[in-house]
Amino acid sequence: MFFPIGDDQIKGGSKPLFAYSLILINCLVFFYEISLPVESSESFLMYYGAIPEQIVHGENLASLFTCMFLHGGWMHLIGNMLFLWVFADNIEAVIGTINFTLLYLFGGLFASLAHIISSPMSEIPMVGASGAISAVMGAYLIMFPSSRIKVLVLILFTSVSVPAFAFLGFWAVQQMISGVGSINTVGEESAGVAWWAHIGGFLFGIVIGFLGRSVYKKRYKYIAHSEDEEKYL
Repeated sequence: MFFPIGDDQIKGGSKPLFAYSLILINCLVFFYEISLPVESSESFLMYYGAIPEQIVHGENLASLFTCMFLHGGWMHLIGNMLFLWVFADNIEAVIGTINFTLLYLFGGLFASLAHIISSPMSEIPMVGASGAISAVMGAYLIMFPSSRIKVLVLILFTSVSVPAFAFLGFWAVQQMISGVGSINTVGEESAGVAWWAHIGGFLFGIVIGFLGRSVYKKRYKYIAHSEDEEKYL
């Protein structure tokens, strides 16, 4: 297995206040969740998680947003927060806090809808920030394709640096293969992974990434800390 643990950092621009606040909020919600008795915790997830069958019938629509701040376990939380830590700050620095907030929330919404379309009758609550984070990753792919991502390779007990387009491209292919494989099967639900939420969020982020690349190109060059970094856009 491998995990991103760092990337090239840009200097200047907006402070990644919302990105770091999201990590804190998600952790606090999770700590509250695990502090509850088992039955109460399950009820909490059932109510605030997005259940496709309910959404299709126009029920509990607020869960499309609240589900982004819930997680199913420690590894689920840690994995999502690690990806958020690595990929979110550069995006917020370039497009600003307000625009990043909109990217994150609407990316998460689009991701939730993609999952619901793929499993409209599911009664299993969808929880996790991965759909919204996938949108951030899609934007990152377009805006910083040549940024170096430091990846921890657990099986080799070492880390390597790879271009963002290689890491994120490989990740996207994995999600697509798993998503297609889940069609007409129970694999997606049994595995506990909403593959199509990842795909939907990532595609949304790519669209926003192209807009950000065009609108903020001059600004990014202004805040870049090296000439080499300008090639990312």
